[in-house]
Amino acid sequence: MRTTDSCCSVTMAGGTFSSLSPSAPLPNLFSFGSSFTFSLRNLTTKGVMSVKPWSDRMEVHGEDDLKAPLLQPPDSSEITVSDNKKILMVMFKIKGMKCASCATSIESMLGKLNGIESTMVSPLEGHTVVRYKPEIVSAKRIKEAIENAGFNVDGFPEQEIAVCRLKIKGMACTSCSESVERVLSAVDGVKRAVVGLALEEAKIHFDPYVTNANQIIEAVDNAGFGADLISSACDADKVSLNIEGIHSLEDLNIIRNALELAVGVNHVELDVEGNMVTVRYNPDVTGPRFLIQCIEKAAASPAAYHASLYVPPRQREKERQNEIRLYRNQFLWSSLFSVPIVIFSMVLPMFPPYGNWLDYKIQNMLTIGILLRWILCTPVQFIIGRRFYVGAYHALRRNSTNMDVLVALGTNAAYFYSLYVLIKTLASNKFLGQDFFETSAMLISFILLGKYLEVVAKGKTSVALAKLTELAPDTASLVMMNGDGNIISEMEIHTQLIQRDDIIKIVPGAKVPVDGVVLNGQSHVNESMITGEARPVTKRPGDKVIGGTVNENGCILVKATHVGSETALSQIVQLVEAAQLARAPVQKLADQISKFFVPIVVSAAFITWLAWFVTGESGLYPNIGYRKPWTSLNLLYSLVSLCW
Repeated sequence: MRTTDSCCSVTMAGGTFSSLSPSAPLPNLFSFGSSFTFSLRNLTTKGVMSVKPWSDRMEVHGEDDLKAPLLQPPDSSEITVSDNKKILMVMFKIKGMKCASCATSIESMLGKLNGIESTMVSPLEGHTVVRYKPEIVSAKRIKEAIENAGFNVDGFPEQEIAVCRLKIKGMACTSCSESVERVLSAVDGVKRAVVGLALEEAKIHFDPYVTNANQIIEAVDNAGFGADLISSACDADKVSLNIEGIHSLEDLNIIRNALELAVGVNHVELDVEGNMVTVRYNPDVTGPRFLIQCIEKAAASPAAYHASLYVPPRQREKERQNEIRLYRNQFLWSSLFSVPIVIFSMVLPMFPPYGNWLDYKIQNMLTIGILLRWILCTPVQFIIGRRFYVGAYHALRRNSTNMDVLVALGTNAAYFYSLYVLIKTLASNKFLGQDFFETSAMLISFILLGKYLEVVAKGKTSVALAKLTELAPDTASLVMMNGDGNIISEMEIHTQLIQRDDIIKIVPGAKVPVDGVVLNGQSHVNESMITGEARPVTKRPGDKVIGGTVNENGCILVKATHVGSETALSQIVQLVEAAQLARAPVQKLADQISKFFVPIVVSAAFITWLAWFVTGESGLYPNIGYRKPWTSLNLLYSLVSLCW
């Protein structure tokens, strides 16, 4: 290699060769599977370098073109080195954005800037997240472009921001969601956190140089809630592939080397146990289909490796069904014990011939009725109602209160007072007391019924979102065309394997898989499921089509422009999810008030009891047969009543 005032070094697993003179022969470094790095000092160039043996030139495609005589290797192989440029993410708070049309204007305007990788605008939350190449465009330039479009930018600093979504487990009420939000906001590096109780999800914006998703999940776990990672900002440029034909460590190394040498690949992660590979890539350069071809061509023999797209199971739907089943079973078991308690305490005593046996005394004043109610209530209180104790413990450990604390207070007050009555009647032959075991058991049963109805309603919301995502077809017809525009091949592929600039054939009656532009043909497309337009829309070459719509009567060829999470259908799903995560101002006010609800309830119960107690001790009751021990029950009555 001849360059002016430059030095070339070649780094391999076997050693480093540096300061090669122009006339020195190059060692045999170009064997298949070798990993190497070129370092050109005192020479500025950017781009992707392709080295092809037995040619007489070396080309570097990028901002500057470098052409020099190629070193002649003795072996014949093709090696490509990808230049993985750093991509940053910045978030801007935008004022004056009121509708989807504003969001479209911002996306269109930013799409014209060089160096913009992707733009995600949320009119509901009033912000935009931009992924960009800092060596081409700056965050300041992006901000100026938004302001030139007539919008005001405010709030977020110019720094790299990462976004992740978490599935939060164990939230029972708005107080729980507030607690999770406070825990997330307290994590170093977290810029913003929004928690949605209905979806049981959290969306977190954080500085990746300070914290990461694992540390955020750990903070949620330490607070007494469960958290699972749903997605991160990098998932749009990540794909997981199942690989068949791996029999040894050598196979893994061959696949890793083949992928790392591919153009546009940023990171390769192998799962040895699952025979799966996860690849982060630049969607403007490559895509999942090319990665599958790269793996299959890396085999020493044909068809030795077979790669396919990994489609994760719908865990969220499965978890939702498990949650519904859990609350249903808990309610049924609780009712199984609670209903007999109510019958023994309230129904049978109304019919003396059938309820007299409940008043039979076993020991002193202890009756069969009290003993049966205690036996039936105890499993409900401590086994079925265990979740309320756990939730109350974690809430108090965070120096906060929630509905679990209130339920635990009310049910324990009723249960342990009734237990005191049981012990007192067992030990004394003069004590007459009233137990409240049925209150504790029925309170837990009704709360579990409410929880069951709540998770059923949440499940219907998830089903609605799932139906939105199912509008897009699972497969599509990919066509290859020659220079004259004639179709030379056609194959059916999974929709997630479609890459930008792919040409898709859409026959009458088929769904449009991704957003794109019509290249050839004419048809009418039913867009009612997306836009609400009842009449089919005519589509000619140059017109845009939307993924999820239905082609009615003509065959058209469409060039894919937006794939994956960039399609309009995916944006609609994200907007619905964002709407469910967001809270109206009235709801925010209600959430603020709910933080003080439990202390207010307990204080009200104590004041009510104190008023009755002071009145009784002062002798102000009318002479109607008032019994002094009755005063001590007013605290119990007040607390349990407020819990209901």
